[in-house]
Amino acid sequence: MTEEFKIKGEYIELIQLLKATGIAQTGGHAKMIVEDEVVFRNGELETRKRAKLVVGDVIEIEDNRITLV
Repeated sequence: MTEEFKIKGEYIELIQLLKATGIAQTGGHAKMIVEDEVVFRNGELETRKRAKLVVGDVIEIEDNRITLV
């Protein structure tokens, strides 16, 4: 699934994005997803749970692709 996500402000933290898009049900679930090393930011593995994502970043998690706008 490919989607666009509009952020409010300068950035959104990775675990917040996972919760906001429904990929994770809770903050704990979001952290587990990142710890499982299945999250890619702009084609590179992202292991920082609180990574600050900005407009233009592309997040890929298995079959999900999210572009921040």
